[in-house]
Amino acid sequence: QVQLVESGGGSVQAGGSLRLSCAASGYTFSNYCMGWFRQAPGKEREGVASITSDGRTNYADSVKGRFTISRDNAKSTLYLQMNSLKPEDTAMYYCAADSGATFVCYLNSWWRYDIWGQGTQVTVSS
Repeated sequence: QVQLVESGGGSVQAGGSLRLSCAASGYTFSNYCMGWFRQAPGKEREGVASITSDGRTNYADSVKGRFTISRDNAKSTLYLQMNSLKPEDTAMYYCAADSGATFVCYLNSWWRYDIWGQGTQVTVSS
C-alpha cells in the first residue's frame, strides 16, 4: 500500500521552529521528486519546497532562508525544518510525491503530484 504519513505539526509562537517529517512506504522513495505543500483556509494550495531524487532543492520565495527541505532515502523519510515561523505560515502542510519526476521537480504544479499524505496542521501565533 502506497502511503505518506506526516508528523511534527503543532502550535508555536512567531519566531519559533518546527520540524515536519513524512514517512513513505509502498514504493521506492528514492526514485521520485518530493514536495511540501500547504493550504490555509480560503486559500489555494501552494508549493513550499521540493527536492529531487538526488537532493537538489527549490523553495517558494516566502520561505527561502527560513525553511529547509531534506530527505533520507535510506529511511524513506522527507523532512521540513521550519525556522523563524510567522503567523502567515499557518496552514495544513502536506507532503507529496511526483511519480513522474525524478531529477526535475515542479514545485508550482501541485496537480502533478500523485501521492499525498493526510496533512499536519501548523499554527503560528503572534
